[in-house]
Amino acid sequence: MPIQLYERKEILEACLSVFARHGYKDTSTGMLAEAAGISKALIFHHFKSKKTLYLSLLDHCFEKAREELRVDTVPDCRDFFEAIDTYSRKKLDYFRKHPDEINLIYEVYYSTPEELKEDIAERYGHALASKYEVWERLFDKVPLRSGVDRKNAFELIVITLEHFENKFVTEVRDLSAIDDEYIENMFAKMNEFCLMIRQGIAQEHV
Repeated sequence: MPIQLYERKEILEACLSVFARHGYKDTSTGMLAEAAGISKALIFHHFKSKKTLYLSLLDHCFEKAREELRVDTVPDCRDFFEAIDTYSRKKLDYFRKHPDEINLIYEVYYSTPEELKEDIAERYGHALASKYEVWERLFDKVPLRSGVDRKNAFELIVITLEHFENKFVTEVRDLSAIDDEYIENMFAKMNEFCLMIRQGIAQEHV
């Protein structure tokens, strides 16, 4: 491996925890240089600016997550709602092992730095907009009751999943500190919501 490529990867890994802990806005190039054990000049040799470094780090994190959390394996589950549970658990397990990565990715999703909004929209806009495409294709196979609009039904499922994701982000500040009881309670409630969507909640008139 060329020495420059190796150094670049090492810098990214060293700077990940700094951005994850402090966020983009409150991270200085001095903090990044100190974490990487190099000078500011060498930081700028590999990356033109803090913004370039941050975006490169996002590329790095998204690529690693994409390799580990292959959404194209979702259709292997025969049942749509079983697939949601299976994939959600796999995703949580991955980010419990890599908490700095999820902190960085969540900043992009939930509190995008103003300075980066245009760059992130251009760079990751399609990926963010199409995150549910695979789920929608799998949902197309689910038989629905007569009169139920498939598009609206899927939108309701997306709203439910995003509710639990937002709740998780709000409640959990330290992934390494969450216990199995919290996780099981969260999934039990999410599955209960999905079951209500699947079965309906109003009693039919006799």
